[in-house]
Amino acid sequence: MNIIVCYKLSPDAEDIQTKPDGSLDFFNAEWRIGEYDQVAVEAAMQILEQQGGTLTALSAGPKELENTKARKSILSRGPDDLVVVMDEKMRDADTHYTAVVLAEAIKKRGDFDLVVCGEGSADLYAQQVGVQLGQLLGVPTLNAISKITAEESKLTIERALEDEIEVLEVTLPAVLSVTTDIHLPRIPGMKDILGAGKKPVSEWTLADLGLEAEKPALTILETRAPDRVDRKGVILEGDSEANVAALVESLRKEGVL
Repeated sequence: MNIIVCYKLSPDAEDIQTKPDGSLDFFNAEWRIGEYDQVAVEAAMQILEQQGGTLTALSAGPKELENTKARKSILSRGPDDLVVVMDEKMRDADTHYTAVVLAEAIKKRGDFDLVVCGEGSADLYAQQVGVQLGQLLGVPTLNAISKITAEESKLTIERALEDEIEVLEVTLPAVLSVTTDIHLPRIPGMKDILGAGKKPVSEWTLADLGLEAEKPALTILETRAPDRVDRKGVILEGDSEANVAALVESLRKEGVL
């Protein structure tokens, strides 16, 4: 089976600093593979180990994709090779244009059986790229996938909906976006990390795909941290009726109830 897993690099949330005016400082933040994408890689690897075949990791973004450490991180998790579409014009790309670039990269690469995406990115978490990508490729597209059982030319999947589990049979090729509870990502060993540096990497630009920068339909004006609120410091121990009543009264005074 020929599988492609898409991922995105984003600033590590623990490294992001908050300025006095509430704006965010990303200067010292290390760019990493998001936790949702790590799960997607593991889901793809589980299918590969059942069916055999190849796994290609694919990403599109600005110059941070040059990050050697990040490349080894994704390749050490199992993919056979890596394709990056690296162009500064992708820095402020919205979800639709990101999906367009990924779709063109997949077409340039050649035939595929399955594309796996995480349920959202670690920074914006828009949950849109996977479904838009499938539409652009013209193949069956499903999200919220919590279980995948692979067969030769089809997949049986489970979708965790609000009050039920939906079981579907999907013919290939297809694009699937998986939830975080589908698998626990594996931790690469030293052998995997060392071997990752020997795996092939292809670097493309928008021009290589015949694309030009597209003005985003959605523009992020600013991102700010919420105002800090001092805690009241009220602690009620135990679940007695008196404590429950006191909790309710405190919440009512604060306008929560």
